[in-house]
Amino acid sequence: MSQQAMSLTDLDFSQLSEVRRQIEEELNHLTNSFAQLKQAQAKFKNCIENVTEVKSENAGKTILVPLTNSLYVPGKICDPENVLVDVGTGYFVKKTRPQALKHYKGKVDYIEGNLETLEATIQKKRENMNAIVTVMQAKLQAQTQGPSNQNSNKS
Repeated sequence: MSQQAMSLTDLDFSQLSEVRRQIEEELNHLTNSFAQLKQAQAKFKNCIENVTEVKSENAGKTILVPLTNSLYVPGKICDPENVLVDVGTGYFVKKTRPQALKHYKGKVDYIEGNLETLEATIQKKRENMNAIVTVMQAKLQAQTQGPSNQNSNKS
């Protein structure tokens, strides 16, 4: 199925309104996705900081271990050279600190690439939205000026 390009000025006001509504929905979805990716990136950056803070001299020290976002329990650092890395869906893998840092930096970089792509898409959608709004305003202005011009011609 081939798609044809159509000029915005060829659409009537109700069609423009529908296209505008669709783009608004897409923009909302993309903006929410962008925010979620930013949150995920911040979590991975936090993991990098946490892994960096673990040092050999901390062996045997008591720390608070997060079980959830708001529940922490006391624990001791037994092996500061190795950490457990959450690789997703509840699976944890034992890694050395450098391996863990590499893993989390890879995640941060991957998300950064997705954020850049998503930001470009959002910008294009906003430009499309602005173009539609401009055409809608021009059509509204033409409608409001049309009848007054006809009345002045009758005088």
